[in-house]
Amino acid sequence: MLSLNTNAAALSAQNSVGSTQKALSTSMTRLGTSYRVNSAMDDAAGLQIATRLNAQTRGMAVAQRNTQNGISMMQTAEGAFTEVTNILLRMKDLATEASNGASNADDKTAMQSEYDQLGLELKNIMTNTKFGGQTLLAGGTMAAAITFQIGSSAAETMTVNVGTELGDLVTSLGAATANYTAAATGTELTGAANATITLLETALGDVGTVRSALGAASNRLDHVYNNLANMKTNTEQARGRIMDVDYASETANMTSKQMLMQASTAMLKQSSSMSQLVMSLMQ
Repeated sequence: MLSLNTNAAALSAQNSVGSTQKALSTSMTRLGTSYRVNSAMDDAAGLQIATRLNAQTRGMAVAQRNTQNGISMMQTAEGAFTEVTNILLRMKDLATEASNGASNADDKTAMQSEYDQLGLELKNIMTNTKFGGQTLLAGGTMAAAITFQIGSSAAETMTVNVGTELGDLVTSLGAATANYTAAATGTELTGAANATITLLETALGDVGTVRSALGAASNRLDHVYNNLANMKTNTEQARGRIMDVDYASETANMTSKQMLMQASTAMLKQSSSMSQLVMSLMQ
């Protein structure tokens, strides 16, 4: 029907131009931001899932740093215990030598002097070894249970407790050398040197127990890190499939909408000729 009041062709063309322009704008936004989902309107459910996945990956990234920091802390303690072991071995050498009948009083006094200095260094290592400004060993962080956050959820924790073993070591060190508790001239070698050998063996055993526990915990944290890396990679890939734009597909879609936009605009222009047809009938 030819009408001056209502141009149905123009209305249809206008509606087509509007919807095509909206779709074209969406495609251009996606290509410009590299994201398929730029607002909840694009994919409400997908955005919710992607946000949850993003929270998980961020949490796992922090947990990875936590595990590495935990390993570094325990390796710091392990390094200190390595030196404690070396000192105890030297002290045992001195005690073994002092126990020999060929060593006279002057020899034992000289060996006792070194023994006393080694005892002071044991005290220094056990009380002044620090990580991040905090004392680690005797009376420090490791004297109680340590909890590591090893995942993105509150339930994913790991507790390392070497407090009992560390306490036993402090006790055995104090028994092996008087200088562990206070600077003084000891009698460990000038007196019953043979008995000192046994005390040092006990201290060496206690050091080994603590080092073994720390090594096992460090190995576990290393496995935790590797598993987190695997989960984080796959979770990020899953989020990418939801959020990232497929450039090949979206470019083709934009080209299609551009061509449709041109065609709709041309038809909108042609629809104005319908009114001219009405006027021609009235001439």
